Amino acid sequence: MASNSNVVFGDEESQLSGGTNRVQPCSSTPRKNTIDDDGKKPNFLSLSQRLGIQDFFCLDVWRASMGELLGSAVLVFMLDTIVISTFESETKMPNLIMSILIAVVITILLLAVVPVSGGHINPVISFSAALVGIISMSRAIIYIVAQCLGAILGALALRAVVSSSIEDTFSLGGCTVTIIAPGPNGPVTKGLETAQALWLEIFCTFVFLFASIWMAYDHRQAKALGHVTVLSIVGVVLGLLVFISTTVTAKKGYGGAGINPARCLGPAIIRGGHLWDGHWIFWVGPTIGCVAFYVYTKIIPSKHFLAEYGFKHDFVGVVKALSNV
Repeated sequence: MASNSNVVFGDEESQLSGGTNRVQPCSSTPRKNTIDDDGKKPNFLSLSQRLGIQDFFCLDVWRASMGELLGSAVLVFMLDTIVISTFESETKMPNLIMSILIAVVITILLLAVVPVSGGHINPVISFSAALVGIISMSRAIIYIVAQCLGAILGALALRAVVSSSIEDTFSLGGCTVTIIAPGPNGPVTKGLETAQALWLEIFCTFVFLFASIWMAYDHRQAKALGHVTVLSIVGVVLGLLVFISTTVTAKKGYGGAGINPARCLGPAIIRGGHLWDGHWIFWVGPTIGCVAFYVYTKIIPSKHFLAEYGFKHDFVGVVKALSNV
């Protein structure tokens, strides 16, 4: 079975060069045990093994999730600060400057968190990695909860340092589909139609996974390019998607594609109000995008980026194990 030790957005066991592991997650069954003694056919794995239930009882997994929590907190604080400062400065091309800064910040944060937890800091990456089978669904749940808590902490920290006027004007840099603005005949709603915003989330999430995370999942590309290059590409692609989504619509009130439900959740919980209007879009859209990407990975030849027999946590394997219960 081909080794997946160079997958970037796996778990912390595969992030250090040379295969040296600082943390051994409890759910990590030795690779050789996923195939028979002849190395030809995969052994049967129980539903519990497929789901990685033991991750819930593994201290090292919870310790790794602290990287996701703190990384998400810093991410929300930095990104929302960038959103506020670029528009507050009244530059001629705030979208472009904002996108460049976002790309740089995301790259730096990923480089910092990858050795700790795998460097997800985004429910899109965690959920997609669980569907593909790089991590267990149990670990994904732990990571996503940590990411959401971190996003709330980041929004709280931002609220503590900005003035109330900036908080009201920029909604803590949160994800918006529409806003209520004063008009000649009273308040009017400005922003993007629900269907348009949902499609943008789906498309941007799929492009994000296809154009950048794909390289991280592919152990051959990750090895050839190196972690720094792969993570830099991830940051650049996200920056480009933010720029495209905020310029192609040209709609005031629409904050651009979220592509990170946790980042949208933090300000929504702390600021509330209109940030909850259409908030479901920033969860449903990325979820559909992740599922679409997973379907794509099942259509293409399996040897393109997966090991010959796939990953033991693969969603199809989970369904098969469930049918045998």
